This record gives sequence, structure tokens and C-alpha cells, in this order.
Amino acid sequence: MSELMTPIPFRELMTWITAEHQREGSVFGVRRPYRAGTKSLPIFGEKIETPFGPAAGPNTQLAQNIVAGYYGGARFFELKTVQKMDGAELAACINRPCILAEDECYNCEWSTELYVTQAFEEYVKAWCACKMLAHVYGLGDPDGFVFNMSVGYDLEGIKGEKIDTFLNGMMDASETPVFQECIAVLRQMFPGEEAFISTISPHVSRSVTVSTLHGCPPDEIERIASHLIREKHLHTFVKCNPTILGYETARSVLDSMGYDYIVFDEHHFNEDLQYADAVPMFHRLSALAEEHGLEFGLKLSNTFPVDVTRGELPSEEMYMAGKSLFPLTTVMAARIAKEFDGRLRLSYAGGADYFNIDKLFACNIWPITMATTELKPGGYQRFTQIGEKLEKLSYKPFTAVDTAGIEALSLAARTDKFHVKAVKPLPRRKLTEKVPLLDCFTAPCKGGCPIGQDIPEYIELNRQGRYAEALSLIVEKNPLPFITGTICAHRCMGKCTRNFYDEPVQIRAEKLAAAQRGYAALMESLPQPAPVSGVKAAIVGGGPSGLAAAFFLGRAGVACTIFEQADQLGGVVRQVIPGFRISGKAIDNDVALALHYGAEVRLGAPAPSVSELKAAGYTHIYYAVGAWKAGKLDIPGNVVPVIGWLKDLKAGKDVPLGHVAVVGGGNTAMDAARAALRAGAKSSALVYRRTRKYMPADAEELELAMADGVEFLELAAPAEQKDGRLIYKKMKLGEPDASGRRAPVETGEIGEIPCDTVISAVGEQVDGALFTASGVELDAKGRPGFRTNLENVYCGGDAMRGPATVVEGIADARAFADAVIGSVRPVRFPVGSSASRADAAAKKGVLCESAKCEGERCLSCNVVCECCADVCPNRANVSIELPDGRRQILHVDRMCNECGNCAVFCPYDSAPYRDKFTLFRTREEFDKTPNAGFLPLEGRRVLVRVDGAVREADLDGRNDLPADVECLILTVFSHYGYLLG
Repeated sequence: MSELMTPIPFRELMTWITAEHQREGSVFGVRRPYRAGTKSLPIFGEKIETPFGPAAGPNTQLAQNIVAGYYGGARFFELKTVQKMDGAELAACINRPCILAEDECYNCEWSTELYVTQAFEEYVKAWCACKMLAHVYGLGDPDGFVFNMSVGYDLEGIKGEKIDTFLNGMMDASETPVFQECIAVLRQMFPGEEAFISTISPHVSRSVTVSTLHGCPPDEIERIASHLIREKHLHTFVKCNPTILGYETARSVLDSMGYDYIVFDEHHFNEDLQYADAVPMFHRLSALAEEHGLEFGLKLSNTFPVDVTRGELPSEEMYMAGKSLFPLTTVMAARIAKEFDGRLRLSYAGGADYFNIDKLFACNIWPITMATTELKPGGYQRFTQIGEKLEKLSYKPFTAVDTAGIEALSLAARTDKFHVKAVKPLPRRKLTEKVPLLDCFTAPCKGGCPIGQDIPEYIELNRQGRYAEALSLIVEKNPLPFITGTICAHRCMGKCTRNFYDEPVQIRAEKLAAAQRGYAALMESLPQPAPVSGVKAAIVGGGPSGLAAAFFLGRAGVACTIFEQADQLGGVVRQVIPGFRISGKAIDNDVALALHYGAEVRLGAPAPSVSELKAAGYTHIYYAVGAWKAGKLDIPGNVVPVIGWLKDLKAGKDVPLGHVAVVGGGNTAMDAARAALRAGAKSSALVYRRTRKYMPADAEELELAMADGVEFLELAAPAEQKDGRLIYKKMKLGEPDASGRRAPVETGEIGEIPCDTVISAVGEQVDGALFTASGVELDAKGRPGFRTNLENVYCGGDAMRGPATVVEGIADARAFADAVIGSVRPVRFPVGSSASRADAAAKKGVLCESAKCEGERCLSCNVVCECCADVCPNRANVSIELPDGRRQILHVDRMCNECGNCAVFCPYDSAPYRDKFTLFRTREEFDKTPNAGFLPLEGRRVLVRVDGAVREADLDGRNDLPADVECLILTVFSHYGYLLG
């Protein structure tokens, strides 16, 4: 594999476009075209049908990138920057992977990796292709889009022959071989369109954006812009760096929004263009442009240089963009707009997306270019929705920036949920499995669920209003739908691909909706199984894991008895978790479902020992006891254990209150702190040795505690409670430990807060004496394994894991039941429980926070995944339809520059550009990479590598290729020949 991209010749490019469009209705994977209306905006003596498009970057480097953007709805293209260093020399300077767009975006690449002559040819090819597509596919006015050049980074290079020739050719390509070739190819491919083809203008660009490296002196910037205006007669924008704000402003804005972990120092701020120098220079350049009858403006903003400190990219420095750049760029825009009374035109690039672009446009700031949003799942298709949103607004020629509007927008960004960093570090989105070579489509929500809940299917059934069937499907793997529909830790939602669009599908709420609306019908429909003889199970503990085990066993006809020492079933959920989090009725419903098959229940007494249970005829025993033993907070004073305190509070007993300090950072600590306020505490504070972002509690629980008014005392290690005060040691964060969390280090300083009661919420445990008394062996942590050393004795949930989630307890219960039964029950999916491919594909690239039904937001990744195809700027990952209707991903090696973006968004722990079946163009490329894939040879012969073994195969004769691999290769030859080149 080589990081050097190979441009597609124009005839092949147009063949690909037309063949794919005819077969799939798409162009370079973009399924839904944007068809412009009659509205347009004037700029640079030209017009644009939509005021947005891709920024100079990976999405404007190759012809196919630009065509894909145009088909999606972009009409203003800031072409990737050209400079005197290019081609292999520049590519060698770029470390790979070079893009990380998982949340805010980072990159360590800058100008085009092509040779400047190649870049010129790509832009001319894209120009001619977009003109033709507009005409033959009815996408809008063929003259309704603009190409804006970007050049850098010094005057000597720009005046040199290489860049000067580029500029001249872009202004008039009529005599260039590539333009003449494009016109000739179009005439051959569209013989009936001679009249239109002859109108295609050779004037590819009349405007330029000056891109300057950080540290470029102000007089050099002015000389470059003056040269482009005076000598080249080009409409000119000057791109400004965010460093113009000054270090203190940038640092304070980012810190206030949760980006305090982003590291940068003052040197770029000191070396870059200063505001005091910039303002008079912009006045002079504006006057110069006006004198020459040209338009002048500023492009806000360039990416922001920050340090690589956490191994984000293989570089020492990287450039920040996206959601975290938006607040900085809008501050720049507000400040400059005010300085120039709104009269200086501002073009925008800095975290623009679907949710804010209408607000920017309403401030009369346009054109607006984007890079991060189309690097995320949905890709270029996101442009369609943006175009549809903007076309509803009023289009007016630029007069002045709305200074009050942009000021308000810059302030609102500080608290906007789409720009503020999450309260906790993002959960790992990827699954642990490696991507399969074929048949890789998967729903990551299901993979992230400990019980593998069939989430897309039950959400689709909910969408159709088939709640009883949805609940029936849920209960196949989860007999506690009310409990998990209310308080599940929902790891599934952390994996949801929607996170990369807006916010996750509300999976837990959908489960609860199915439970509430389908419960009665489900209970009436559950059949009674035939009893199984010779097997009888004892379940010790009537909490979630024990209840789930009783259901799974009973459904299979296995008799079982639950032994619960309390007087009610439900365990910690019933006795400890506050009622404001889950109602007793919800727990009752799940208990009734778990006992539906007739499990015997014995309450109010400790369970017999293992030997006693076996003597009583129980063949299998499952310990599902909860973590009731308090962890020890070894400080003097009025300290009470959290489980006992919450249990007493829920039971209606008097509990100590006053000023309450809860020591701990888990979900139970959040419950206690919130419950204390509701019970009438004078104050409630969470005390934790690290900062809140390192608390083990779920982000949702943290946010609820904050919303309730719980105080957070961070970097505090409690030392003593006395005289109505909690004395604590002040801590600071040291180096990260093995888990990645930064270890707390004492500072030597002491602090105190009002405190009458300390609630210890640290390290709840299971009482190991219960196991050792029966001869069950424990590990170093004092826990038994799932299969203990005693025959047919098992442990699960808290008993095995320590404090566990409800759904983990269900997973262990299912594993126990399967061991008892001796088989795994197959899941029966209702007809129509999977979305159609057309419906799933229609949701691609559509951002929406919420809908009438979450089923409208679910991306149905089990039907259409293709994230790697969405996010590839170069379209190097292609979806191939096999004769049986299955879809496979084929990686096209010649189009890949190893940016790594597909590796970020693939739901597997894999990199599609290395791990998916690959199409090679040359033997050299084939030999340079270990990728599984194929190289076309003479006729229908191919060179194939699978599982590391290389073989030559004849597709028309006998061969030893795996059947699915052979089918994929044959399909490419038969229906996707345009990929072969």
C-alpha cells in the first residue's frame, strides 16, 4: 500500500460516474442528489446556488471528492492548497494516519499531496464533470458553483513558475491539454450534448484564498495578497489564524468549555499575525481590491495548532478543527465584524455544520466551508440536508455582517451542547472484535451490549407500532425490560453510530416504551413449557441476576427455587436505588415476568449451604448475591456506609443528614448525593480525589447530580470529620496510571467544608464468607469464578464481578441457564423486524436530535453500515452488491492516501484500508502490502491474496478460491468494471 494517490483519468472518471449512476442511482457513494432551485447568490462576478461547500483539505483534493460534494449539494469549493513543495516530497513529510475526527477534529497534513500539475488537472476535471452532471442529471444551473483556489505559503513560491502557471491555467484553461481532453471526452460520451459542452467555460477560477503558515510575517501576507490582486487580478480572501485572538482569550474560551486538556503554548500567538497589525493591513488590502474592481475579504479561520500529548496522531504538533474551533472562530468573526462595522466580507470555516450553518448565514457570513462534518459518518451526503435547510432562507447579496448577530452566536456557542465537551471522556466507540474480510455490516449497539440485545430490530418494531412483538424480542434475551428500560447503564448507546451525527438513539427509552405498551399482551402470550426431569436449580439471591436466571430456566422447563434473605425480591434495585430513579411498580412488573414460569420463592431467611442444597435435590446452584458489604473509608468521625444509608432511607427510617459529604465517584455515590438533597440535607457534596471527568459514574448520572444542585469537591482526599466540618487534603493530578486515569498526588495543603455526615460510597463488596463456608474458592480479589471449583456451582453478577450492572447480571444468568440446559436458545425474529435497505440508506447523512419515534433516527447499521465508505474523502472504500443482494466493502488501493479516517469510524477494532478486501492496480502495489485482495491480470485471470497466501486464479476455469471471494471478484468484473481502471 502506498500513501501516494493515483488520479483517475477523465474518461475513467466519467465512466465511473455514469455507470454507477445508472446502476445505483448514486455518484461516488452519494445516494441522494441535491437539486437546486432558482435561487442563487452573487460572488466574484459568478453565482452560487448554495452558499457552502468543502473547505480546502482532504475533501477538495481529488476530482472525485469534489464531484461527490457537488452531487450532495455543495456549490462553493475551496480547493486544497497548492504550494511550491508538492508530490512525493511533501507526502514524505506527512505522518500517517493524519486525520482524527472522532469528536473535535485533528490533522497533521496541510497542502495538496499531489504534484501541482496533477492538482491543476484534478480541478479542471472536476470543473468539467460538475458542469456536465448539473446539465444531464438536472442538479441545477451548470454555472451555479464556484471554485476558489487556495495558495501558500510565501510570495517567492507563489511567484515561481510552478504556482504562477497553476494560477494562469485556473484562470484560463482553454489552451491546456487537460481541458481540451475533458471537452473531447465529453463530446464522445455525450454525443447529443454538443451545444451544451461547447458552453463549458475554461475559466475555472477567478478567486483565491491566501493560506499562510503559522509564523508568516504580516508584511509577507500583505505582499502575497497585493500580488494576487494587483498582478493576477484575482478576487482575494486572506485566511486568518485563530492565534489572532491572543493566548489568554483562546485558553479561557477552551477551558471554560471543557477543552482544558488541549495543550498549546504562547509561541504561535507571539509569532503569528497580531490583531494590531492585521486591522490596518486589511483596510489597505480592501482599498487596493476596490481600486482594481475586485472583492476582498477574510476567511475565518485556519486550523488551530496544538501539541500532540496523548498519542492522538503520529506527530509532535497537529491542527485542531471542528466543534472546538467554532467558539474561537465566532469570537474572531464577532471582533473583526465590529472593528469594520460589518463592512468587511467574512467567509467562514471553523466548525460549521448542519446545526449552526443557518445561524452563520443569517449573520450574512458566507460562503461557509466545512471539513470536519463530511469526515464523519454520512460523509458528503450531509451536504444535501444542509442545502435543503439553507434554501428555505432568504438569499440576498452581501451588504454587511450582522455584528450583533455574530456576537450573540459567539456567546451562545460557549454553552451549546454541540460544541461544549462532554462532562466525561468519551466512551470507547469501537467493538473489541476485528472486522471480518467479508460480511462485516454490524450494529455496534448490539455488540456493545453484554447480552447482545437485538436493538435495531426491536426499535424497528417499535417504529411500526408493534410493541408486543418488540417486547417479545427483547425478552428473548432480557427478562427485566422495565428495570433495564429505566436504569440500565446503556453501554449500547455509547456505541451507537448516531453519536457521530448528533446524539445517540435513546435505546433505553425505546426498551421502556416497548415494555410499557407491550407488557399486557406479552404476559398473555407466554406459553408454558413442558417440564424437564432430572434437573433442579437453586438460585441464591433474588436480585436482577437471580430473577433473570429463574426466567431463563423456567422458560426451558427447568424447575428452580430462588432463596432471598430479604422479604421482597429485587435486590439492590428494590431496596437501595432511590424511588426517584425507578418505581416499585416497574420492579413488580419484572418480578412477575421472571416468575411467570413458576419458580418457587423462599423469602426472609439465609440460603442453605451448597451441601444442604445438593442434599435437597438441587442439581445446579447459582449464586447471584449482591454487593452488600460496605467498603471501608478509614477516617475518624461520623461516617456511614452508603448501602445501609440508602436502604434505610428508602425504607422510611430516619437517617443522618445535616451537611452531607458523599465520598466516592460511582453511580451509587451519585444516588446518595441526590437522595440526600431530596431528604432535606442542608447541603450535599461529592468528594473525590480526582476531577469529575475521572469519576467512574456514568456521564448521565454525573449530569443529573449536577442538575440537582449537588456540589462537587474535586481533588480532595477526606482526612477527618469533626465539629461539623470535613477536613480534606488538597490533591493535584499527576501522571496517568495503568488505566489511563491521572493519579492524584498530595499538594500538602488542607481544606475543609461544612459536614455533619460523611457517606462512604467506596468499594462495595460481596461477603466472601458466604462462599468459603461452602468450600467455594476465591481469587485474589476475594471473588469466585463463574464456574466454581465445586461441581455445578456457579456465580454471577455482583457475586463474581464485584459491583456489576444489571445487564451484566442478566448476561451471567443467561450463561448459567445455558450451562444447565445444555444448549443456546435460538432467537426468532418477527417478520419485518429489519429495516429495508432503502429505508436504512435514506437515513444516511441526516442529522436530527430527536424524532416522534426514535426508530426514525436509528441508522439500522445491521442493514447498512458502510461507515468506511461514507467517511473516506477519496471514495476509496466502495460498497459492492453481490448477486444474492448482500453488500461487501471493497477497498480501492490506488485512491487511498492512508489518512486513517475510515479506521476511526469503523465499528470494529480495525482499519478498513488495511483489513478489507482490496483491489490493486499494479503488481508493485500488490507486493507492497499484506492486504487480502486481488490484482487483475490478462483477460479474466487474477492474482489473489487471502489469509496471507498468494495464488493466481482463472475466473473462467477451475480455481481454489473461497466461494465468497470468487463471487466478489466476479461481481466486480461483471458489474463494477469501472473500478478496474
